[in-house]
Order: sequence, then structure tokens, then C-alpha cells
Amino acid sequence: MVSEMEQAGLPPLDQPPRGRSCSWWRQDYFTTVALVLLGLIILTVSFGPWLYPISPTAISFNQALQPPSLQHPLGTNDLGQDQLARLLVGGRISLTVSMAAMAVSIGVGILVGALAGFCGTWVDGFLMRGTDLFLALPQLPLVLLVIYLFGEPVRNALGPERGIFFLVVLVIGGFNWMAVARLVRAGFLSLKPRSFVQAAIALGASPWQVVGQHLLPNVIGLVIVAATLAMGNALLAESTLSFLGLGFPPDVPTWGRMLYDAQNYIESAPYLVLGPGLAIFLTVLSVNTLGDRLRDRLDPTHR
Repeated sequence: MVSEMEQAGLPPLDQPPRGRSCSWWRQDYFTTVALVLLGLIILTVSFGPWLYPISPTAISFNQALQPPSLQHPLGTNDLGQDQLARLLVGGRISLTVSMAAMAVSIGVGILVGALAGFCGTWVDGFLMRGTDLFLALPQLPLVLLVIYLFGEPVRNALGPERGIFFLVVLVIGGFNWMAVARLVRAGFLSLKPRSFVQAAIALGASPWQVVGQHLLPNVIGLVIVAATLAMGNALLAESTLSFLGLGFPPDVPTWGRMLYDAQNYIESAPYLVLGPGLAIFLTVLSVNTLGDRLRDRLDPTHR
């Protein structure tokens, strides 16, 4: 006789959850478009500077504020720098920062959530109260304060580019791990009573083996969803910092920095805003669309 859990499409309690087929994205138009668009953006910023070998930092005042043309497809800024070259190089930096910050937030979130969900008792209470404290903090003002206080010392110690890169990555990732921690903790708490976990403990499996072989693999789907959403949030955060003038130095093009430099020319040269603005919009839209679709697919509570 088929059990009620099998009829509902859930795995039995004595078996770990089974993986789902990945062919579903082919039948989802929006997911396919988002995946193709994100792939094109990554390929463009990865290989574009080699295929379009114009210096993004070369200054030519006699070509300042030139509209889009065959020579400069996206025009030039107030210093005569090619906007397309800056967009391609800036995309590398912005995407690298967002992926590195996403890795930091995912790593911290998995560590905190796993310790809280597996250990329980006072460890769970202490870590979750700390998580609630971070959630209650006003993130953007706090990030701005940290960048303002520690930006100059870090630049002096590691250099203007490397220093601000590490500081921005650590700050953005350090204030976006809380959702991942809660997801991992909830997954661990729901899996610990399962028969396959209790059997592994009874057979003498160490805590590291239980976590690494039985608990964490079964929550990795939700972690992947959180990672995609965290990447979009990190990209927006980096663009916000650069737009406010607290990110990379002026000679390092990022999408947010390009918007910051173009804010005084919105009416006279709107093409300066369209390139980086569309790049940020399309990247965040495609990443968040993939995250939402993955969440709907992997987490039945959001269906």
C-alpha cells in the first residue's frame, strides 16, 4: 500500500530526501531567459575586454562626452574614456565583488546555522540571538559607517584597490549571512529526527560525518537558492557604495562608480547612465529570477 507521504510526493522518514530532476528549467520560459541572459553577461564581461581591446582608463579630453558612434558604441565620459571598455572591465569587478561577498555570506551562514541546528541547547539560543541582533541592525547606515571608519587604514595597509576590495567584500558578506543561517538551522532541525540520521548516530558516526554526509547535503538546495539571491543583493550593495563614492577609487571602473560619475550629466548625456544602469538591472533581474524559480522548485513551502 502506498503511504500518505509517498502520495504527497515526500520521501519516507527512513530515507534521505531524493534529488529532483534539473530538466524543469527547459519548460519555464522566464527561467530559460534569465539563465541565457546571465550566461551572456558573464561571457561578455569575461571575454569582452579581449575582443574590445580599448583602454578603459585612457584620457582624451578632445573626445569628451561624445555620443554613441561606430568608434565608441556607448559614447565617452567627461574624460574622453570609452564607456563600453569601462562597462566591460567594470562588470568583471562588480561581478567578482558580488560573488566573493556571496561566498562570505554563504560560508558564515552555513557555519552558524549548522552549529545552531546540530548542537541545540544554549549554543542554538546564543547563535540565534546574535542572528536576531544582526537582523535588527540598520544595514546600509552601518555599512557606510564601517567603510568610512576603516576605509583609509585598510587602503594604506593593502593598497587602494586591494584594500577596498577586501573591505567591501567582508562588509557586504558580513551583513547578509543571517537568512542562510536560519535556513540551514531549520533544515538541520527538521532532519535530525529522521531515521537515517538517528541510524548513523547509533552506528557510531562522528558529528562531522553526520553533518557532512547526512545533514548538509540535504539542505544544499536551499543554500544554492540563498546564494543566488545573495549575489543579487551583493551586486546592489556594491553599486550603492560606489554610487555614494565610498567604493573603489575613481580610476577603477565599476558599474556603480560609472553611475556616480554620470549623475551630473543625466540630462546632457543620458547615454552615460543607460549602459551601467541596464547592466545592473538585467544582472540583478536574471539572478533574482533564477533564485525565485529555484526556491519554488526546491522548497515546497513556497509553491
